[in-house]
Amino acid sequence: MIGLILLLFTGDFNLSRWDASLPGRQIRTVSMTNQQTTELATFAAGCFWGVEHALKNVPGVIKTEVGFMGGRIDNPSYKRVCLGDTNHAEVVHLEFDPNRVSYRRLAEYFFKIHDPTTPNRQGPDVGTQYRSAIFTHSDTQALIAKEIIADLSARKVFRRPIVTQVVPAQTFWKAEDYHQKYFDKNPDRAVCHTTPPFE
Repeated sequence: MIGLILLLFTGDFNLSRWDASLPGRQIRTVSMTNQQTTELATFAAGCFWGVEHALKNVPGVIKTEVGFMGGRIDNPSYKRVCLGDTNHAEVVHLEFDPNRVSYRRLAEYFFKIHDPTTPNRQGPDVGTQYRSAIFTHSDTQALIAKEIIADLSARKVFRRPIVTQVVPAQTFWKAEDYHQKYFDKNPDRAVCHTTPPFE
């Protein structure tokens, strides 16, 4: 019995580890692993293949998965979302260590890897699923995202107005397995987003 108790308290202690394998499960709380606190962020910036490719190797990003958020039906498939009648956005849902990378830096990088001025479009991809959106997991994230948009707009960084939506996170629906880490699985395919160095 004592050995069992010691085993329980010497291993990783997961209070609320993000488990996206459960359909529709969304955890807004942080997780604790060996005293490490992590947070969630969710970004929509066009085709989720390229967005994940740009974000997954950012120092401090622990986990990424692609899927859908912001729509009208439960458990949508990729084919259904592509019909354009569910209002879901293609998103990258990530877990990050705020001691290694701040949410502000992630959100600033988000604006470097896509064009936030084209509603419902990124390059040749057209449809509501390709809209620019930041799905926030706290009031603080929403404030930061809006501050960044105001600053970029004031400095006229883009020639056209920023149309990025800043909305509360909803249920994250994980996309089919073949979409996960797509460019790692298909290295011969051209990456569909610019990936400037993370600074």
